[in-house]
Amino acid sequence: MAQLVGEFLAHLDPAEAEIAARFMVGRALAQGEETKLNISGRAIWRIGAELIGSEDQGAEQGEEIFSSAVDFGEAIEMLLRLRLNDPEPTLTIADVNRCFAEIASIEGRNSRKRKLDALRDLLSRASALEAKYIAKILIREMRHGMSEGVMIEAIAKMAACPVEQVRRALMLEGDVGRVVRDLRGGSAPAVDSAAVRVKPLKPMLAQTAQDVAEAFAMLGSEIALEHKVDGARVQIHRRGNEVKIFSRRLNEITPSLPEIVELIGERLDRDVIFDGEVIAVDGEGNPVAFQELMRRFRRVREIERLRVEQPIRLFLFDILSESGALLIDHPYHERVEALATLAHPAGLNLIGRIIPKDVNEGEKFFREAVAAGHEGVMAKAMESRYTPGIRGRGWLKIKHTRTLDLVIVAADWGYGRRHGWLSNYHLAARGDDSGTFVEVGKTFKGLTDVQFADMTERLQALKIGESGGTVFVRPELVVEVAFNDIQRSPQYESGMALRFARIVRLRDDKAPADADTIATMTHEYERQVVRPIGSKERI
Repeated sequence: MAQLVGEFLAHLDPAEAEIAARFMVGRALAQGEETKLNISGRAIWRIGAELIGSEDQGAEQGEEIFSSAVDFGEAIEMLLRLRLNDPEPTLTIADVNRCFAEIASIEGRNSRKRKLDALRDLLSRASALEAKYIAKILIREMRHGMSEGVMIEAIAKMAACPVEQVRRALMLEGDVGRVVRDLRGGSAPAVDSAAVRVKPLKPMLAQTAQDVAEAFAMLGSEIALEHKVDGARVQIHRRGNEVKIFSRRLNEITPSLPEIVELIGERLDRDVIFDGEVIAVDGEGNPVAFQELMRRFRRVREIERLRVEQPIRLFLFDILSESGALLIDHPYHERVEALATLAHPAGLNLIGRIIPKDVNEGEKFFREAVAAGHEGVMAKAMESRYTPGIRGRGWLKIKHTRTLDLVIVAADWGYGRRHGWLSNYHLAARGDDSGTFVEVGKTFKGLTDVQFADMTERLQALKIGESGGTVFVRPELVVEVAFNDIQRSPQYESGMALRFARIVRLRDDKAPADADTIATMTHEYERQVVRPIGSKERI
């Protein structure tokens, strides 16, 4: 597959190759730009129903189509084949890209209607087969095995360069299209300087450890422990007099956090890139629920009112660049020293941190962190490098509750007190290679009535089908799920199921690609304690 795609990209016009690389991994636009599209699967289906001449007919055919279609894209293809005349395939890669860019650029009054009008025009010109893949790209559900990892190999074959060079470039660029553009243009992507960066790096990710003792065993004796606060990851860029802030998903959120812009702009006098966490606090500065913080991240209007009603605090824990030089290849202890040298004189908050001399001191720090209301601690190897977008073994998260980040793929209509709400959620982990999602359980626990109503509205916007009281949705909404144990279960394809699952919070700061994998669940399952013979297995 990598060979085939590499040859295809090499024969395309360079501008089309950039676009095609994105499309093949299910990205309509460059990384960080896709939220501007704001197109749901439900909207695509409605437009398709209009194009066959009757929304009623589309509704009538819907259940039959979804029961026989392999995925949402094929359902759209089957729907549009009901048109009297299927247009000849005439769309080019550039045509589709221009339309996506146009939709993303629409803002202001009646923007929703104008976005859908532009999409309707595109789909009216598309053949049923073209529409199938337009839909797949828009909802990021390609299901053809072309993962980002395979695309890295394909780009390396296209450019006849080492895979590691492409992987390094993607770590820094964050977008496969830009990497293809640079390599097809004859210039190697910038990998050593941050002086010309106008885009975020992917955040480094962490693996999981059961406790502090396991962290020492995995990382060695030279580690640091940091508070794991209940906040949202932010990456802050200061360049010249300009400050920009990006979310974990690489979306720019600068307008939502003006106090952070003012803080960094007023207190620093050099170009930097920081990694940190923002938490919501009350009037006395005490942390409040994560969901209160998410109100700020999704808003761009009435910010002055919100910054008074819902204040926030910034905690920094890493520095990725200083004065135009990238520091990601420097060991953790050097980066933290550089961070402290800048932050302390400027009065910026650093995350709580110690270098424990042994497991006992580390466990004491963990207990104190939990008592203070934090999620747990992060363990970091002193010599670890910063690896953007990679879940390396240099960082470990240790939580006081067992949780997984999972994706909602369907929901059942509730009954009794929950009547009228989508309130029993089908939870899925990421497949390890294919990019698919595999169900591992259901839950209706953990949400308030207000959250049930909000979740119903959000899931309805992601709807791609419905059958027998179950609404199937685009796998986009990530939730953090607490559980007691993982048990064997023939009910699910994964062979595993969560026991006593309950939703802790919505993770709007995480993309589906950030969800935990079946491999992670398997690892969690295998290390569960097994009781002696004669007692029940703890599963």
